Amino acid sequence: MKKILNLLFAFIILAGTAQAKDLRFVQISDARFTNDSENTAFKKIIEDINSRKDVEFVVFTGDNINKPSPQTLEAFLEEAKKLKCQFYIVLGDKEVNKLKDMSKAEYIKIVKKKVRKYKPETQNYIFEKDGIIFAVADGAKEVIPSTNGYFKDDTLNWLDTELSKYPQNHVIIFQHFPIIPPADKETYYTFKPEKYMAVLAKHKNVKAIISGHFDVNSEKNINGITHITTAGVPYYRIIDIIDYETQTPTIWAQLKEVE
Repeated sequence: MKKILNLLFAFIILAGTAQAKDLRFVQISDARFTNDSENTAFKKIIEDINSRKDVEFVVFTGDNINKPSPQTLEAFLEEAKKLKCQFYIVLGDKEVNKLKDMSKAEYIKIVKKKVRKYKPETQNYIFEKDGIIFAVADGAKEVIPSTNGYFKDDTLNWLDTELSKYPQNHVIIFQHFPIIPPADKETYYTFKPEKYMAVLAKHKNVKAIISGHFDVNSEKNINGITHITTAGVPYYRIIDIIDYETQTPTIWAQLKEVE
């Protein structure tokens, strides 16, 4: 009888595991791709991701190129297109500048031209995977760019509206600039973060905010939101959302480094 009970217990555990719903994606931040060097570490990351199983998509969280140049962006996209999975793009502070004919609109126009399957039309956008809502929030400045993040009122109003549409869904936000600074860098602050925090306080569905910019690897949980900041290439993160159909999914972020 004891053996039968043990077998029954093992079956229940395995059945529960089989029913668990998990989703895996990858974050690459601050690639700072340049078309006058080999970008060896970036290329190794692409190869490493392609060798892994079950990666649903990749998000480049800003400073993807080292300067606001159409030629550099096109070279970056040629390498990014080698990914076997879909990818999404966040804008950083180094890659847009209206005065250098590289506005946000022009940046996105180039991306859509080079990557035919790329769907987002603007720098703020939503996409969905298996019922999980992913939001990209833009904090970059295209006029007089700087290392300071600035989430404008129209971006925060947009985010507030979008979060209100999905009260029953888990939401993950991607952005270049952290709201919670992972390190003390005087010129890297985000302008009026309290306005952003006020939006978050109105919604209980945001589970994580994933960013870069600081060249620091950090994870903090504040008021139920996991704030993940990832340093630039040669680092990247594999992020798993485990048991995402439950009210309290586990967010497991693995830091990787290519040699």
